[in-house]
Amino acid sequence: MKHIILIIGLTISGISLAQNSVDYLAEAKKFDFSDLWTLDSILIENDKLIERRQPLGFIGENFQRINIKFISVIQNPNNHLQYMIYGKTRVKGNICDFQGTLTISGAEMYIESDLPPLKQGYITGYYSLYEDKDQTHTGFFSGKFKTHFYFNEKGKLQYDALSWAADGFENNQFEGSWTDYKTGVIKKCNWGDYRIPDSRKLDTGAAEFGVDQQYYDFGWKYYNLAWGYSLDKPGVKEARERETEKWWIENK
Repeated sequence: MKHIILIIGLTISGISLAQNSVDYLAEAKKFDFSDLWTLDSILIENDKLIERRQPLGFIGENFQRINIKFISVIQNPNNHLQYMIYGKTRVKGNICDFQGTLTISGAEMYIESDLPPLKQGYITGYYSLYEDKDQTHTGFFSGKFKTHFYFNEKGKLQYDALSWAADGFENNQFEGSWTDYKTGVIKKCNWGDYRIPDSRKLDTGAAEFGVDQQYYDFGWKYYNLAWGYSLDKPGVKEARERETEKWWIENK
């Protein structure tokens, strides 16, 4: 579980930040945001580097777990607001490749940062990701996303995990649907870092994401055990190994 080390200022300023921002879309074209979706480690408070957990996701009304990994994200040299994506998905052990695009349509920079002189902001946009039609149980994903970033004292673009210790921390929120190629059936499909947008009954956690037990059989059996207890509890080590498995790497 997260340590309760929330800086009071983060909570207070967080209420008003969204109402105190300026358009940043023109400036966003000058930067490459691709690392924010592929990095393995993130900087939290006190410049501590930790491993970034794999994104959490669900598909369908029973909140079946879906794993989504962006393996490669490349900025389009002809359109700096568009990014070309390659990755993999996994549902019930079925792994599929996908390709597609992510396009930034909006960007905002907060007038006042949580931690001056750092500058914080976010980008929003939409995505279209297409699974390989030659593979099993495939379709395409479409929807919207929101990603938070900041610039450090040297002006370097960073994934925003400044409030990682705060209740409800989240980033890289993707919300949309998956459409089956063959049947045309559309299923709600959302994912994100540390939280999932509109996860409703699935997420019963307060300070951080926690799975309602009624959904354990839909791919969530080991999640609470892995991250809700210390390693000295029986079964936690095995659960964490399952949760951190690099399933997208062949022959693993």
